[in-house]
Amino acid sequence: MMTNVLTPARLLDIGFGFAQSQALLSAVALGLFTRLGDGAMTAMELGDRLDLDPAPRARADFFDALVALQLLERQGNGATARYRNTPETGLFLDKAKPSYVGGILEMAQARLFPFWADLKTALETGKPQNELKHSVKPMFDELYADPARLEQFMLAMAGISRGNFQSFVDAFNFAPYASYCDVGGATGLLAGMVARANRHLTVATFDLPVVAPIATRHLSEQGLAERVTVRSGDFLKAPLPKADVISMGMILHDWNLAGKMHLIRAAYDALPPGGAFIVIEHLIDNDRRANGFGLLMSLNMLIEFGDAFDYTAADFEGWCREVGFTRFATLPLSPVASAAIAYK
Repeated sequence: MMTNVLTPARLLDIGFGFAQSQALLSAVALGLFTRLGDGAMTAMELGDRLDLDPAPRARADFFDALVALQLLERQGNGATARYRNTPETGLFLDKAKPSYVGGILEMAQARLFPFWADLKTALETGKPQNELKHSVKPMFDELYADPARLEQFMLAMAGISRGNFQSFVDAFNFAPYASYCDVGGATGLLAGMVARANRHLTVATFDLPVVAPIATRHLSEQGLAERVTVRSGDFLKAPLPKADVISMGMILHDWNLAGKMHLIRAAYDALPPGGAFIVIEHLIDNDRRANGFGLLMSLNMLIEFGDAFDYTAADFEGWCREVGFTRFATLPLSPVASAAIAYK
């Protein structure tokens, strides 16, 4: 009779997770999935296209590791074997497709991966471990000083948010409302989705003045310049635009509790009675047991900002009740993301 025997396999798999992560992140940074597109190549052909070292050993190990991780498919064996994208990587990691979400992975490779090596230090000190550790400027100050880098960051966030935003637009009933504003709207992605699906709404996106030209251009490219008003200001210093529905996508988690409360109060003040304030985040489950991604993202906020953190729907409700909101709901959007709604 077989009995369950404990082994260290799962612990080792987690402990060496950095190797799996770098295999994927390096492939994205090299543009491997985009190079393959809808075609197939041998290891030598693909390696040449990616300008890799010509020695066949490393190429075979790299590509076959991606096969073992179910990130590539391989037809045949040996030197004549041909590699192609899986349906998943072909859809989400090919830059030629509008479904591309690799921008956030490019940022993970370029920025976040080295910072996570200092998680232990962050836990011991409570201090950020990002650029701020080596510079006097916080991350967003660095980004806002470089419009090209800022746009790259916003596109990365748009990639990871696009699916959640579409699920929200499909699930939330905008019919009772006349106006909508997405605060911290970046490229205008969510505002554009809402405008496209709700012709009766007056729609605006709101962000800092340096962001406005980027949003204007992206909305114009989508033919939405006449449907979405681009408004600008600093939500830490000025009132938010008035609207019946106000949303913040991946914004509230960037702040400590004082910052979160400031933004919640600003939203409350900008809404009419019956208005809705919506946050779209990787909400941690209320028992803090299941959404590992949300909890890891909260640790990422520690690394990035020191005192910022992700939160549960129950946390959000408690903060909003303190400000004056009276009714609440939660819309699951994906296995790891939700929209939390507070009604005035």
